[in-house]
Amino acid sequence: MDDTTLAAGVEATGVEGAEASGAAGGPNRVGDGMPGPDSAATDGHVSARIQPTTLLPGHLRQLESEAIFVLREVAAQFERPYLLFSGGKDSIVCAHLARKAFAPGRIPFPLLHIDTGHNFPETLAFRDQLVKKLDVRLLVRSVQDSIDAGRVQEEPDGDPSRNRLQTVTLLDALTELRVDAAVGGARRDEEKARAKERFFSHRDAFGQWNPKNQRPELWNLFNGRKHNDEHFRVFPISNWTELDIWQYIAEQEIGLPSLYFAHEREVVSRDGILLAIGAFVKPRPGETVSHERVRFRTIGDMTCTGAFRSSASDLGEIIEEVATARITERGDRADDRRSEAAMEDRKRQGYF
Repeated sequence: MDDTTLAAGVEATGVEGAEASGAAGGPNRVGDGMPGPDSAATDGHVSARIQPTTLLPGHLRQLESEAIFVLREVAAQFERPYLLFSGGKDSIVCAHLARKAFAPGRIPFPLLHIDTGHNFPETLAFRDQLVKKLDVRLLVRSVQDSIDAGRVQEEPDGDPSRNRLQTVTLLDALTELRVDAAVGGARRDEEKARAKERFFSHRDAFGQWNPKNQRPELWNLFNGRKHNDEHFRVFPISNWTELDIWQYIAEQEIGLPSLYFAHEREVVSRDGILLAIGAFVKPRPGETVSHERVRFRTIGDMTCTGAFRSSASDLGEIIEEVATARITERGDRADDRRSEAAMEDRKRQGYF
């Protein structure tokens, strides 16, 4: 199946499901994924009308300008860039910034989603809806296909996480598509390994990362030179914090999956993490399923992404909650608890 077939297939599916699973309305509630006042929907597409940057508070205006500059550098320096898109808030913000960076034109590079097969249904529905509204190509590569091809092996656990397995799928996709720059929404404040990344983060011929072999980026000069079999990971929102992300989402009225807002859900407590009961997470013997009001601060594989108890149902309440949080947003990710250097180990192997 070629890129065109994949893109057309994605754009033709998922919209009805997205509308059916949209979040309930409420003050500042943007879970339905519809464009805010910075964009106007016409014939299913998002227009180029952009909210003026001058309306943003000073620090957000500076961060936005920096990210837009990085995205334009990507378009200028690389031949086959892709935007890695997971359906989480950071990749959604990156897509929004890319739209702003190249308005009134379309985003000049496709979106690439590495699908673990264990995603929240709400995330996939939102992804398909947003892709249609932005009028961009979306390519999907599946971890299940890597398993079926014998490239990776499923973990023997009853509720296996595929977070580690997606590294192989990602590297295979970058090779297949001849990607020279993979843009993503990682931020330095998320985790200590990600704090070591540059804006333009070099990867060797095996897709691996060496934190000691990164290019200097003095005076915002980004060196994208590489050998043919190498590539770069690019992080335009590196300097943003979680609070910056939420404030920017509120200012720009950016749509989000309903998972980010407080809702009722069946969960089970496992190793100190509240996991959502669903198709990929079942209660084990001796575990008690409870009905809790929760939300998610980060969205990933259902089998490793923890919820936390919250009553924050609109953006103002979320911003207040994040501003006073004592635990990082990845504090409820089971995959990060496997070792103190879990993230850095995965990144050295090619994880994003």
